[in-house]
Amino acid sequence: MKALSVRQPWAWAIIHSTKNIENRGWPIHYRGDILIHAAKTCTKKEYQLAREFCQGMGIVIPELISLRRGQVIGIVTIVDCKFSQVASGWGMPGQYHWKLENPREITPIPYIGRLGIFEVPDDLVMEVAA
Repeated sequence: MKALSVRQPWAWAIIHSTKNIENRGWPIHYRGDILIHAAKTCTKKEYQLAREFCQGMGIVIPELISLRRGQVIGIVTIVDCKFSQVASGWGMPGQYHWKLENPREITPIPYIGRLGIFEVPDDLVMEVAA
């Protein structure tokens, strides 16, 4: 199954909150389900900036220490992708906005993430997503 590595707390916000846009510098033509992998790396500064942004959106995120990292944490459906020069909600200016729907939490799967879209073996996913 296809997967995308997303830094925390953004991965948490996709699966557990209202983050329905993923900002990327490149478009995606794929439509359908994709695994959300919580990246292992997250600095305190990155976390603090994300926390402030989320607070502005009315979202309270968990403490950094309690966020899962280095694991696949959920599944979401990519339904659209559009480039935008303007900020809107979760969308940042000058980015491709991947429109996400139907977030589902799964039993976490320890996995090493990669850049771009990558594949996670179906047998690992079927055990936890059934």
